[in-house]
Amino acid sequence: MSRIAARVRDLPATIFSEFSALALRTGALNLGQGFPDFDGPEEVREAAVRALRGGKNQYALGAGSLNLRQAIAEHAQRFYGQRVDAEKEVTVTAGATEALFDALLGLLDPGDEAILFEPFYDSYAAAVAMAGATVRPVTLRPPSTGHPGWWFETAELEAAFGPRTRVVVVNSPHNPTGKVFSPSELDVIARLLRQHDAVALTDEVYEHLVYPPARHVRLATLPGMAERTLSISSGGKSFSYTGWKVGWAIGPPALLRAVAQAHQYVTFAVAAPLQEGIAAALRLPDTYFQGLLKDYAARRDRLLVALQAAGLRPYSPEGAYFICCDVTGFGHPSDAAFCRWLTTEVGVACIPLSAFYARPGEAAQVARFAFCKTDAVLDEAARRLERLGHAV
Repeated sequence: MSRIAARVRDLPATIFSEFSALALRTGALNLGQGFPDFDGPEEVREAAVRALRGGKNQYALGAGSLNLRQAIAEHAQRFYGQRVDAEKEVTVTAGATEALFDALLGLLDPGDEAILFEPFYDSYAAAVAMAGATVRPVTLRPPSTGHPGWWFETAELEAAFGPRTRVVVVNSPHNPTGKVFSPSELDVIARLLRQHDAVALTDEVYEHLVYPPARHVRLATLPGMAERTLSISSGGKSFSYTGWKVGWAIGPPALLRAVAQAHQYVTFAVAAPLQEGIAAALRLPDTYFQGLLKDYAARRDRLLVALQAAGLRPYSPEGAYFICCDVTGFGHPSDAAFCRWLTTEVGVACIPLSAFYARPGEAAQVARFAFCKTDAVLDEAARRLERLGHAV
């Protein structure tokens, strides 16, 4: 007998499962799921190996290794001028996804509302649903005349707030669009959060992948926002060890308790030796972070050229490691149909942006391509995509 609780029964299967399986079955290059096909710095891996061989193989503290929490606090001071108490204002989680889940579970009661900018990473809505709360979406619109980047209507954001608004999730740099929220946009969001006494959850996992002239500003550092913001990040994207699943939340004790209360019963603790590896990663010299950005900017440009040559209309991202493309004009009824066709017939897997909307009717026909891949893979993708250029 199979009985499935209502809180998970109607959750859709993640789009990544479908397209990763389709890519594997058809032999397509997987530019859909956002994981690097290369390892991060050797010294980071060796730090984890030393910890493993040195006996750090039992449960870590629930809040996380003190060494890692100190490294997280140092990183916040170094890059944002943010003072963080490592012992009281940091909780380590199994990736940023767990931190977000814990925060939403710990802050939302049934009937509460959470504002999400759509398109949004699909785990956000699932976590809100499991908390028994309701998503209030605000649409990010594609670049257009007068708007060089993805943008939102201030009036739509203002209208989304109501008496049950408890949380606003701000993902910047943004997955899937590559948008980096501007200082003026963050000022608008901060004003509304203060006005409505709501909490900000900031997903900043791509914080070190911001392409000039864009600039990442941590919302928690704006006036009046430190006490109402949980800043969430992880080691996966910045250090290319996504499989380690080491993330964290930074915030004032009153808010962090919401994360900790859920975390203790979700995973309790994170793999001890891997925490030591990420602690070493966060202390890497500035030259590492500069080199990371230079390498990813080159990959971005490489894929942009290939997509343009294929007759697609890519939007150059301000951050993260995804490129979104307008895919109208290829005769497909939807972005999902285009992505399935491209995967099976051209041999390049990508993700339809409509999968990241609470209201798919608001979605443009856009596909997301990941460029966190080796040059050899990106060059082979360019070769396969040449077929599209001849078809347009």
